[in-house]
Amino acid sequence: MGMRRFLRFGVQRAFSSSYPSSSPSLSIWRGKRKEMGKEGLMVVQEMKRLQNSPPERLQSFIKSRVSRLLKSDLLAVLAEFQRQDNVSLCLMVYELVRKEIWYKPDMFFYRDMLMMLAQNKQAEKLMQVWEDSKREKVHFDQHTYGDIIRCLLDNNLPSQAMVFYSEMKESPEPPLSLPYRVILKGLVPYPELREKVKEDFLELFPGMFIYDPPDGLTDN
Repeated sequence: MGMRRFLRFGVQRAFSSSYPSSSPSLSIWRGKRKEMGKEGLMVVQEMKRLQNSPPERLQSFIKSRVSRLLKSDLLAVLAEFQRQDNVSLCLMVYELVRKEIWYKPDMFFYRDMLMMLAQNKQAEKLMQVWEDSKREKVHFDQHTYGDIIRCLLDNNLPSQAMVFYSEMKESPEPPLSLPYRVILKGLVPYPELREKVKEDFLELFPGMFIYDPPDGLTDN
């Protein structure tokens, strides 16, 4: 089984009943990959058309049409803007979702937002969304921390990655070796940071082996 597939399964299997808002069975995000309805498709097209218009035109459309979308269509619109890497429109829909009466703070919802922003190197906006998740007391499991941190490292955001790593270490969930290995691989281009995480790993998992790439090898 490939590493990404293993990580995906690890994320999906996992939260205990102490974290109900992030339980896969309760997640508002489970239906986001369903086919988008005609209303949702129209909204995506019109928002993109209005994106470079005067701001009041786009805001008027959001109030009159986007805010009236059904839950499934609104989530599908958000997922589509994430897929397109349209950061500004994605953040607008993100804010709308969080105001809906059916909205619940959700690990999967925030994971996708954070990784999309990381992939687009939007460090400031990423940390704002992270603060939103903290205010809403969203719990992230160890595999999800590992995925987000690796995404940050792969997109040259090591400072932000180490903020998430510090939060990961403070998590009430027991540490797992696999997320640490994912992070250590992503830290190959950052030897000083990698050494610190390696020390933590060896303290948490004594006797486990860590592969150290040859000196000068920075391609992860």
